[in-house]
Amino acid sequence: MLSEGTLLEGMPPCNPIDHHPHHLPPVDGGMGEAIQVTPLEFKPERKKAALVLFSVTLIWGATFVWMKQALDALDAELALYGSFGVVALLVAGRFFIATVLVFCVFSSARAGLRDPEVWKGGGLLGGILLVGFVSQMIGLDSINPSTSAFLTSLYIVFTALISRRLGGNPLTRMLVIGVLLATFGAGFIEGPPHLSWGWGEVLTVGSATFFALHIIYTDIITAKQDPLAITLSSFLVVTAGALLLFLFSGQPPVEVAQNVLSSREVVLPLIYLGVGGSFFCLVALNMYQRHLHPVQAAIIYGFEPVWATLFGLGLGMVEWTWWILVGGGALLLGNLLVEMTVSTPQMDEAE
Repeated sequence: MLSEGTLLEGMPPCNPIDHHPHHLPPVDGGMGEAIQVTPLEFKPERKKAALVLFSVTLIWGATFVWMKQALDALDAELALYGSFGVVALLVAGRFFIATVLVFCVFSSARAGLRDPEVWKGGGLLGGILLVGFVSQMIGLDSINPSTSAFLTSLYIVFTALISRRLGGNPLTRMLVIGVLLATFGAGFIEGPPHLSWGWGEVLTVGSATFFALHIIYTDIITAKQDPLAITLSSFLVVTAGALLLFLFSGQPPVEVAQNVLSSREVVLPLIYLGVGGSFFCLVALNMYQRHLHPVQAAIIYGFEPVWATLFGLGLGMVEWTWWILVGGGALLLGNLLVEMTVSTPQMDEAE
């Protein structure tokens, strides 16, 4: 979800449901009450959810290309105004587009905004997502993309650890192996990272923690509230937060906005990011992730750098290395191991 050269993902994101796949015991959803999660009953829905989330990673991989196209067209503005303010504006613009689409397309999302609980849940998810993006964005200023991709991929490990901690269940050996393989694959698909610990690395690990929390709390909150209303409220929070960061970046806001948004080479990729990367992907995530175990979802999201690398190869942005096969193969094997582990009756009963 989140490794696109990897400034912005996203990345990242109804009514109460009668079944839930994640098998966590009652936990505090951050909205003042315990949320009861019951065992998974409909495996066909689970398979459909896995396919939908897999398609999400395909589009998230494409966002690497769109973001690079936008940033390449902003070389002069980045040099003049700095990356923080410019990227904050792009995040705000991207989520503003997605917000407008959700507001216009889904009447239930609009109606849900009258519910204070939707604002609590959406505010929590939006705040987590915003902090994750900002931490990753600042960290990228001082580390290279491959190091960022590796450290960001640690959200797979963190998701497993946090979800099992909430569930009060020990990690199984196969689950640990699957998670480590997937993390290795996502982090090393473009070659071994070169680590020298500093603030950039620390902030990126912090962002990975927040991305893991976003996966877990998406699971919890969308089980209790309308996923579409949660999506809209969280988008509003991210848009407002990113806009505030832009306004307080120390640069003249009107001048920066005029120069950044006056180019077709920037506006078109920004529209693609808003429609594809935020609107489609995060609506799908909020609608379907609840049908999978959080660790399964995290492993699936780990395929994003695979698609980003393949798109980069096709467009001449990335050079071929054998690490692409090694990383992609490790991701696939890790995904299969986790799927087999989480799908077993023993796992279902334990959770």
